[in-house]
Order: sequence, then C-alpha cells, then structure tokens
Amino acid sequence: MTPPDHHDGSPGVPSVARDLPALAAWHAAWAVTAALLALGGRWFGGLDGSAFYAVVVMVIPGIAGLGLLARDGDRERLTSLVVWSLASAVAAALSGGLSGALAGFTFMPLAVGLAMGGQKRAQAGLIGVVLAVGVGALSARFAGPWTSEPLAAALSTLMVVAATALGLRLSWRTAEARLIAAESAVTRVEALLSRQPGLTLVLEPSGRVLAAYGAPPPALPVDPLFAQGLIAAVHAPDRPTVLSAMESALAGTEAAILFAPRLALDRRVTLILRRFDDAGTVPVGGVPRLIVQAFDATNQYARELGLETARNEAESQNAGKSRFLANMSHELRTPLNAVIGFSDIMRQRLFGPLPEKYAEYADSIHEAGGHLLDLINDVLDVSKIEAHRYPLSVERFDAREVVSAGIALVRLSANDKTVDLAGVLPDEPIEVSADRRALKQIMLNLLSNAIKFTPARGSVTVTLEAIGPYLEIIVADTGVGVAPADLKRLGRPFEQAGDADQRAQGTGLGLSLVRALAELHGGRMTIESTLGEGTAVTVRLPVVVAGRAPVPPGGAEIIPLVADPFRTVDA
Repeated sequence: MTPPDHHDGSPGVPSVARDLPALAAWHAAWAVTAALLALGGRWFGGLDGSAFYAVVVMVIPGIAGLGLLARDGDRERLTSLVVWSLASAVAAALSGGLSGALAGFTFMPLAVGLAMGGQKRAQAGLIGVVLAVGVGALSARFAGPWTSEPLAAALSTLMVVAATALGLRLSWRTAEARLIAAESAVTRVEALLSRQPGLTLVLEPSGRVLAAYGAPPPALPVDPLFAQGLIAAVHAPDRPTVLSAMESALAGTEAAILFAPRLALDRRVTLILRRFDDAGTVPVGGVPRLIVQAFDATNQYARELGLETARNEAESQNAGKSRFLANMSHELRTPLNAVIGFSDIMRQRLFGPLPEKYAEYADSIHEAGGHLLDLINDVLDVSKIEAHRYPLSVERFDAREVVSAGIALVRLSANDKTVDLAGVLPDEPIEVSADRRALKQIMLNLLSNAIKFTPARGSVTVTLEAIGPYLEIIVADTGVGVAPADLKRLGRPFEQAGDADQRAQGTGLGLSLVRALAELHGGRMTIESTLGEGTAVTVRLPVVVAGRAPVPPGGAEIIPLVADPFRTVDA
C-alpha cells in the first residue's frame, strides 16, 4: 500500500514520501554509532559512570525513530522529535550539558529537526536544544564539576556535526524533490490546458493578460492580447458588457457573455469569467486574478440568429393571417347573410307557395348557411383575438341572466336530441363586471359542444357559482368523453378529439374561443374528462364585483370612492 502524502506543517506544501528510507537509515546509523561509542568508551577509553549511561540514553531515540517511521506521519515525526529532545535533556543531566564530556549531544534535537525537513520541525528541534541546555546547566550547578573526557567530547561533537550535515543534505534532497514534483505537476497542468479546445486566460482586474493556455478562437489571436489586453480585442459596443462581467467575476459571481471581436465583427466569442481565488480571501500579492475561458460561438450565434429570424417571420405571417381574416368580416358575412335571408323568405313562403322539392332545398340552404355563418363567426372571433383586435365591452350585470339566456337558446336543440338540460344557479344575484357578449359566447359554445357530443337520454348540467372574486361556470355532460392523450390538445384552434365521425360534427374552434375569451378576462379554462363517461369544462373568471357592507341600523350607507370603479364624482 502506498503511504499517504504528509505535510511538513506549512499550509499548502506537500511532503514527499521518498525521504523516508534515507531518514530511517539516518536513525539506524546514529543508533549504531552511539552504541559503538558507549561500548568502545567503556572498554577502551575509560568512559564510565553517568557519562556512559548518557551515551546509552542517546541510543534510544535512534531505535525509537525506526519504529515510529514505520508508520510515517506528522504525528509520528513529532513524537520522534519529542523522544530526541527528552533523550538529549537526560544525557545533558547525566553528563553536565555544555560543560560536560558529551556537550555535542545537546544540539542533537536541532539536527533531527533539520533531517526531518520543514521549518516547523526545525523550530521544534531548536526548542529541544534549549531544553537540553537548560537541564545541563541545572545539572552542572547542583551536581558540581564534571570529569573532563576530551576524547568523548570530541567524538560526540563529531557525531552531531556529521548527523547535522547528513540531515541538511537529506532536507535539501527532499526540498529538491518537492520542487521537481511541483514543476512536473505545473507542467502537466499547462500541457492539459494547452490541449483544450478553448482558450484559458489569466487576467488582472485591468484586463492585462498574464498567461494564456489552449487554442484561441479564430478571431482572438493571443499575441495582441499580451500586448494590448483583453478589452482592446473587444468590439467597442460590447466593451461595457465585458467590463461588467469582469466586475461580477471579481465580486465572486461567475459570468458568461457573448461579444464580437474587434478584428472580425461577423464572428462571436463566448467568455466565461471566474475569480481565481475564493471570494473573501486575500489573493497573493494583494491583487485578485481572473480565470477567463474563451470559445468560438460563431456557429451557435448564427443558429440562434436564424431561429430568431424564422420566429419573427412566422409571427409576422401569423399576425398577417389574423389581420386578413379579421378584415374580411364584412366581405364574408354580407353575402352569407343575404343567402340566409333569401332562403328564409323562401322557406317561410312569404311570396307565395313553392313546390315541395324547392321548399326542401330552401330548408337545406338555410340550415347550411346558418352552420357556415356560425363557423365564420368563430373563425373571425379567434382571428380578432389573435390579432389583438377584440376589445372587451365591460359592463355590470347579473351573471345569472346570461347563463339563463344561453340555456334557453340551446333548449330546443337539447330537446330534439332528448338530452336532459339543467341549470344549477344560486338564488342571490351574482353581479359581475365583464363583457356580456363574450360571456354569452362562452356559454353557447360550451352548451352546444356538450349537447353535440352527448347521446340520447344523456344529461348536461350547468353550474354557476361565485367563489370570492371569481365567477365559476361548470358545464358537465354524460357524453362520449375525451381520451387523456387528446386532452392536452383541446383548447387550441382547429384541434379536435375522438374518431372521424365525432370530428365531423365540429370545427375545433369552440373550446379555443372559450379559452381565448376567458384569458381576455384574466381567467382560465380547464377540462376534466373520462372516456365513455363524460366531460366537465370549468371556466373561472375574476369578474365578480365585491358586495357592499350592509347598512347599519339607523345609520347611513358609506360608499368608498375606490370600491366602485364605475362611479364618477363631480368636482
């Protein structure tokens, strides 16, 4: 298993695990050298007493370091430093510190800190040296003068100097390996950025380019960016947009914009701007940076422009169609009214009797003309609404009157089909502020549609109710119903549901006109249906006039001026 990366205590500076074998060898070499010094001094140099035990104590941190480095980490290295510091302090106490025979061992914690690498570990080693010097000074003061051992002092000093030199060499190698690894990582990142399809820029807040990676868009060469900055490469009318996006990115909000490059006004470039560091932190050097990604957006811009042009053209053609149909009202209705009128005269035999066959023809002409007039009226009404030429004539009236009139007009048609037609109306008046003709058209279209698609002995029920400011009209039937897939289409012009026979009975404009008239009043139409069971169409309009508060007993009625928009006040 690869050991995890470690840190030397300095934020953002990763350690390199390749110094571990050399550091372990350094500890082993120290333990062996200290053991040989202890044995050789005891057998051949006359090293005895507390000085001998001081050398033995210095063997312990070398062995302990090997065990701790087997599980290398920040905690293990700190523990090893503590062990070295304590061992140096004990050795100083046993040998007299700087005035004793083993003065060199006092500086061993600093050598260990340097070998382990990192500024904080070197500082911890220096603290260990201070501790050992202090303990040695106290020992020399209270234990009396120590026996001088010139050879042992020289050997210990030589060991510490060699350990320090090797530790520095190890630390330099580790730092060099870190630099190489960092440079390699930077090289890999730069290579990755250089191979990306877009251009990545590092900017100052002024727009000066500090670095560029990747492939630039065709109309945004890199060399002028370094010489003149990003703003100079932008078409003048688009520069305020770019500057605003840079301000947003510096504030910590990612921005994306589209601009025309100054060198190729027919092309477009997309910029994505981000702050280089996290918002709220202090950037290096006190100057924030921006990361900007630039991509060629000419094809996308062309597609969007083409779609916008096509949409505008389609809307213009549709509006022209609607205006044409709306303007054809007189030309279409005048001859048709003449056909209906003359056929009605013939049907009623106002100028004398007609042969039976001609009378049947007159009835057929009158019926077909009436049906065609209804169709033309629906088409023209829808066209007027689409052309925004259907003004509402708002007035106050009792909604029950319009609903009752609509039921009366289709009563004969319902009786002919043996369909039970019923109305559920409240006893109290429902005063509304709406277009009387539009509300009557809504009722007639809903009732005619319901009766048309309800079989014999079925029923159609009209419910009228005031719910707060809303007038709710529900026309429910027990007819053929509508399939769920067809419900989504109903309400759009010329959209019909059911089979071919059912579609032949209508034009698909009735519900479309109801929806449009409801929306003109600020309301909406909803349809609920179950195939084979029936349909319920609900129209809800915000047209109910709020009722006035009752007159208090013995008091006068108070009428707020703003409560009645139709009330005029003389100056």
